Amino acid sequence: MKHFFFMIIVTSSIFVISACGSDSSEQAQSSTTDGESSDTVTYESETGPVEIPADPQRIVAVTNAPNVHALDGKLVGVDQWTKSNPLFADDLEDVATVSENEPETIMAQEPDLIIAGSHMENLEELKKIAPTVIYTWGELDYLSQQVEIGKLLNKEEEAQEWVDDFKGRTAKIGEEIKAEYGEDVTVTVFEVDAKNFYVFGDNWARGTEILYQAMDLNMPEKVREDALEEGYHTLSLEALPEYAGDFIVVSKKTSEDNEFMESDTWNNIPAVQNNRVIEIDQDASTYSDPITLEYLTDIFEEAFLEE
Repeated sequence: MKHFFFMIIVTSSIFVISACGSDSSEQAQSSTTDGESSDTVTYESETGPVEIPADPQRIVAVTNAPNVHALDGKLVGVDQWTKSNPLFADDLEDVATVSENEPETIMAQEPDLIIAGSHMENLEELKKIAPTVIYTWGELDYLSQQVEIGKLLNKEEEAQEWVDDFKGRTAKIGEEIKAEYGEDVTVTVFEVDAKNFYVFGDNWARGTEILYQAMDLNMPEKVREDALEEGYHTLSLEALPEYAGDFIVVSKKTSEDNEFMESDTWNNIPAVQNNRVIEIDQDASTYSDPITLEYLTDIFEEAFLEE
């Protein structure tokens, strides 16, 4: 379902260590065989300190690749889901598709930094290839994760500036939506695939972080009961009306026919009858990085306020 996402804020810092023979300089230097030197820093990761390049030039990200891309990190390898995402496809056209299950695909990119998830296999193998930083989904919320990636890439200030700006803009949009439709207006996020329907809580991408956290909009009580704690809840077509809010966001694949939208069950939902359905491209909505968040925020602002 969600390939990436993030909840308890932890404090991490980048410390720079001194090389043997250096004075009070805060940068460490390691000599290369041709006499050149490369700066390194110690990144305090959730699994302990990791010595990484101060300015990584060949990053392989099998998790959090969109967050790295949003900060113009120098990616040479990404997971298949990021590579196929329509928001990133053009920019990452020349970036290799890699998998932690096939470490040789990562080794072939000659990375100087690898970013992986704690749930992944072959982590010890990855550490033998290059310095590897591991993140656990859920340890950080979606905005803190971006700041943490900023720390990793020595771009923390840039990341924090975006977070502060995003929070201010989306909070304002949320206030305008409530002023237009009432403080108690509700919104539901559904998704459909070939077999099932899903309803989402407040941290499962598909714009849920934007709507429920950043904009502070309400979810229907039935959604809160069944999806908030677990993140999502599987439904039948017949159950959709029980979870539908005043507005509905529906995440669906543009390549599928979505016959459910022709059903009486769907068309008898008040939000559908009132033309309050916002359709989003499922393939472009499964991350919570700045690029995806900005893309969805524009869609939501227009749908709610520019009718």
